[in-house]
Amino acid sequence: MPDLAPAATDARWVSVCRRDRAADGRFVYSVATTGVFCRPSCAARLPRPENVAFHADAAAAIRAGFRPCKRCRPDLPARAEREAALIAAACRHIEAAETPPPLAELAAAAGLSTHHFHRLFRRVAGLTPKAYAEAERQRRVRTGLARRVSITETLYAAGFGSSGRFYAAAPALLGMTPGAYRAGGAGERIVYAAGACALGSVLAAATDRGLCAILLGDAVPALVAELRSRFPGARSEPAGPDFAAALATVVRLVDDPAGAPAPALPLDIRGTVFQRQVWQALQGIPPGTTVTYTELARRVGRPHAVRAVAGACAANRLAVAVPCHRVVAASGDLAGYRWGVARKQALIERERAAAALSASAAGSSGTPRPRRAS
Repeated sequence: MPDLAPAATDARWVSVCRRDRAADGRFVYSVATTGVFCRPSCAARLPRPENVAFHADAAAAIRAGFRPCKRCRPDLPARAEREAALIAAACRHIEAAETPPPLAELAAAAGLSTHHFHRLFRRVAGLTPKAYAEAERQRRVRTGLARRVSITETLYAAGFGSSGRFYAAAPALLGMTPGAYRAGGAGERIVYAAGACALGSVLAAATDRGLCAILLGDAVPALVAELRSRFPGARSEPAGPDFAAALATVVRLVDDPAGAPAPALPLDIRGTVFQRQVWQALQGIPPGTTVTYTELARRVGRPHAVRAVAGACAANRLAVAVPCHRVVAASGDLAGYRWGVARKQALIERERAAAALSASAAGSSGTPRPRRAS
């Protein structure tokens, strides 16, 4: 039975007035004068509260004799769920295709324009369709080489039409030649440098493609050992003087993470499609703020994959540049951090203090109005 209490005195009426998307799925409301029922977030003109009744769900509203609104479609899954299902189907399409499908093909399968589909895919998946296809191709190549499948079989299984295209793309996909990857990274060159920072010691390491690791710790030898354990088989060696600027930028990121923007650092990010989605979402969290693992899972379109999201955060090799320290437990506790909870707390506190100072300065400073010419 619908709730017959006057709508204006019901807390749910506030959600309707605000068109609160967060309330979708919790209840629907019906309008006696139109005979329809809507989601709380419906963009239709607000009805008079005396004509409104609330129902637990769409089924209850239909039993009460109301029909679904054609604008917000409360009889269908929530828009976010429909969009997530649409993009999930596109991802499966990409994964099943022998070669990366054209954008127009993916959009047509989803029933959307190419522009709308591209924008929706990027918002829901955290990557563009092209980037997702490249990551899937990278996964196929890495899996094939790791299983000792022949390079010829691997290149065709990954959708390459010729060996020439495969070997041309291999450095971008693997960071090295296929043979070197198959040998566990043998022959790949990684240079590194370490220095002191506000949180102890920091080590920055790079391949020819960009920074592949930023590690924090107490002692440099331990950081070098960690680097070598993360890149077994690679040839790691101290960097030359030309790496000093990159190290200085990394130290600045650690010491002043919410300060003035540092020069852009090229990053050599390696991971699965899911890990890269999580890491890209991490880079979208503003300094001085935190989100929970549950919220981060929702942002990457996997609301039930909280443990997997936590695992992707733990697999991050680029401290501060990919700010996994901005993710906390649902209780507000800091939970784990690969480089120590104390460092995580220090980073969060430094960012919050800097953000508060910046907000205070912006609020207190006023721009004088120009005088009128006499």
